[in-house]
Amino acid sequence: MRRTSRKRSTLTNRAIAASAALILGGGGLLVVNVSASAGEGGSGPSGPGPGQSGRIQNAGQQLSTIDCPEVANDLPDVPDSARREVDRELANLDSQITEAYKRFADSKEQITRDPGLAENAILRPLRDKRLASVDRIATAVDRAAERPQGLESLAPCTLRADDNAGGGGDGQGNDSQDDSGDNAGQGGDQGGDQGGGQDGNGNGGQAGNGPDASDFVDIQSVQPNVQQPRKRPGASRGEFTTDCGRNENGKFNPDNVIVAPGVSNGAHHMHDYVGNQANDAFASDNDLARGATTCRNQGDRSTYYWPVLRLQNGQNENDADADGGGRDSNVGEIQTPTQVSLKFVGSPVAKVTAMPRFLRIVTGDAKAFTNGDSNANASWSCTGFEDRQLKDKYPICPEGSQVVRTFAFQSCWDGKNTDSANHRTHVAFAEENGGCPDGFRAIPQLVQRIVYDVPPGPGFAVDSFPEQLHKPVTDHGDFINVFDSRLMKKVVSCVNDGRKCA
Repeated sequence: MRRTSRKRSTLTNRAIAASAALILGGGGLLVVNVSASAGEGGSGPSGPGPGQSGRIQNAGQQLSTIDCPEVANDLPDVPDSARREVDRELANLDSQITEAYKRFADSKEQITRDPGLAENAILRPLRDKRLASVDRIATAVDRAAERPQGLESLAPCTLRADDNAGGGGDGQGNDSQDDSGDNAGQGGDQGGDQGGGQDGNGNGGQAGNGPDASDFVDIQSVQPNVQQPRKRPGASRGEFTTDCGRNENGKFNPDNVIVAPGVSNGAHHMHDYVGNQANDAFASDNDLARGATTCRNQGDRSTYYWPVLRLQNGQNENDADADGGGRDSNVGEIQTPTQVSLKFVGSPVAKVTAMPRFLRIVTGDAKAFTNGDSNANASWSCTGFEDRQLKDKYPICPEGSQVVRTFAFQSCWDGKNTDSANHRTHVAFAEENGGCPDGFRAIPQLVQRIVYDVPPGPGFAVDSFPEQLHKPVTDHGDFINVFDSRLMKKVVSCVNDGRKCA
């Protein structure tokens, strides 16, 4: 691993010092004189010191959630010997936010009456715990490389409102594309007047923390926005489809072996799994290699997983009092997809090379609501309307049409690593011209299409971290390649030769 002591520019871009006098939606006046740390995309030129905690954002709006900087995004290269400890502390940071969010959600009324409670009971204790965790991260790296500098400026968090509640979002689509037109394009400025909050709760959602009516849009009001990538000479035009079922056997857990290995409930939301059945937080590569698979071709023992989708209809699942379920504000009936398509496609400008075994890819951002949408990469649509794709809205589909989630995974690999410290930089999306960035090579691109038959209207949501308020922009998918070498060779040959194989 490359040794580095370079601080990333986002460390300073993410934190500001401020004094604020802000009005809560409940009518109480909050006066604070502390420092702020916004999530990705936050403003401000300078960072708070480690003794400062946070601030309250969004004057005049009802505060909705806790916004903390994403420490993983600002880590330098992490030595392999420190990776396990760093991942464990990153998972601790997530748990700290979850606990603080629960305290905040339970005390909104008291905060309205006693503004100091937000600082004293929520933001300051959270900052202190985060300071201890980022110090342990820096110490773990320091044992094998140079100690990363500036992480302490990421400890303070803020309270913020849901800026889009009661109004429309920008509906922006993602930039990634795939050969079938399942990419997300530009959405419209669609409003949030498509019905009331879920389960009669004006605050949104069966658990009271989202989604809001403004998170839904009638797909028929969205203009077609999908642009097909132009194929060029040298393109790999084939497709390979693997059939791994729809999780009919109900394999669920709230772990994430990629992002939080060795940590139970590391995701704080429930995942659907198809393919490898050995996947939990403690699965090693050897466990996955030996694991049973739901894939029809037994040469594919890969694991494919994503947050479950639930109906917000007042009914509970049997995880209503379990981690990842009701204890993490994820409630409602889990829906089994009517279709799951797992397809590997080629590059519009080049031949593809084999993926390395145990390559890990995370697409989308489970914290995009607070981090900003730079890593968001799921799109939403309806059957019969897939020429129009949404990124930050759930679709309201007409009668007879079903909800569609699509993930077009990163299609470029650095040629060396099967994972990276932030689980992103070892893979990349193709550039605008269809080619891979310098130093990367094209690999078969996984495109997942997941279809659900849900009642028309705003009555469903994906699981999320509690503080992410079940926003559609937080949707994401995870993949670990456990193809055997013979089948991977067939995938590459099929894609490069322009054939359609299964």
